[in-house]
Amino acid sequence: MNDSRLRRLRDRTTGAATLINAGCKITGTISGDGDFLINGEIDGDCDVSGTVTLANDGRWHGTIKADTVIVSGRAEGDIVATGKVEITASAKITGTVSGEAIAVAEGAVVEGVMKTTSQAEPYEFVEKRKPDS
Repeated sequence: MNDSRLRRLRDRTTGAATLINAGCKITGTISGDGDFLINGEIDGDCDVSGTVTLANDGRWHGTIKADTVIVSGRAEGDIVATGKVEITASAKITGTVSGEAIAVAEGAVVEGVMKTTSQAEPYEFVEKRKPDS
């Protein structure tokens, strides 16, 4: 049985991601292909073909536009995904979130509007994994 549709987004990323490490701050526009893992701080916008993961300690001020977006840290600005958005329990978002499907874990804080671009029925999930350290 192929359970790929049941796998969580964090578990499906492939290849090495571009890492913005803790203590690093980038101001400006990020663009490119591939996955990006943000542990530091970004002040600006991005337009990425791939997955953008904002880790627990990550901070983003600006618009995130990507195929898939996973938020565990703090985001101030709009999030626009052509695919799916996953918002974990530790996430704090201020702004509009839009994507084909949006998954929000219990405990996440979203101050703004959430819009789905597909007609899929919503479903609820409970995070069973332990938090990342």
